[in-house]
Amino acid sequence: MKPIDVTVIGELNVDLLLNKLNQLPENGKEVLASQMELCLGSSSAIFATNLSALGTSVQFMGKLGDDLFGQFLLRCLANRNVDTDSILIDPQAATGATVILNHEQDRAMITHQGAMTGFGIQDINWPALFNSRHLHISSIFLQPALKKELVNIFQKAKEAGLTTSLDTQWDPSEQWELPLAQLLPLVDVFLPNEKELCLLTGETSLTKAIALLEPSINILVVKMGEKGSLLVSEQKQRLLSVKKSTSFIDAIGAGDSFNAGFIHQWIRGESLEHCQEFGNACGAFSTTAAGGINAFNNPQKLYADASAIA
Repeated sequence: MKPIDVTVIGELNVDLLLNKLNQLPENGKEVLASQMELCLGSSSAIFATNLSALGTSVQFMGKLGDDLFGQFLLRCLANRNVDTDSILIDPQAATGATVILNHEQDRAMITHQGAMTGFGIQDINWPALFNSRHLHISSIFLQPALKKELVNIFQKAKEAGLTTSLDTQWDPSEQWELPLAQLLPLVDVFLPNEKELCLLTGETSLTKAIALLEPSINILVVKMGEKGSLLVSEQKQRLLSVKKSTSFIDAIGAGDSFNAGFIHQWIRGESLEHCQEFGNACGAFSTTAAGGINAFNNPQKLYADASAIA
């Protein structure tokens, strides 16, 4: 048995949360936020820390700047028992940061990519990667150097016997260019949300998008927000609704938490139906605290609450 369950390759940034705005700002105007918090952000890091909280061993590969934000992120990951030995420090770049403006159910985000843009295939710690069972990559459109070699990276991982998962996340350039026909056969679990899947395929409906990709996919799990999730495998589909938590705070990291719950169960050989149910529960549980990771501070409460929410 390999000592590390999951290797996460991805972006690293802090989130500056500005909550309880009376409205989102207009050009040239100032609004006030009555709550502020600095916390670990980025899809990849939220996935990694919450997966570790569930009891899966995780190592992270990415790039930070040599600054206070970078030190903060290393502490956050280490505090959740995520192995940070393969994270590189670039003294010439700043650590990435996202400012998130939350107003009721709406939010706006501004991201400075920073050091994450320079992380590429040459920066991967291959011996450490091959010493794990599973590879997960997220937010590929924020990492242009990594995106260029994405097919090659997944090919090497599969040849080494790893299972794989991918969550593309949003493309800020809105070009949505990926070699899906070559890429998806190398991805065991593909985890987009509904809107991203339609934009990736150029289709106007989820049904058409799935039909287009079906020849290439292994397992497809489409996150659908309050509607739950759709599991597609072996030409079968299963829509599973989710119970909205009565303690809703914000939806930051809910999709990443779904991913963590699904992959946590999947690498243990659980049924796809159970993986989907636990993913839904973890996504809903994530919304009960501010930010993407705070709900997962107490694993015992997580399992009790996740069972109730599922």
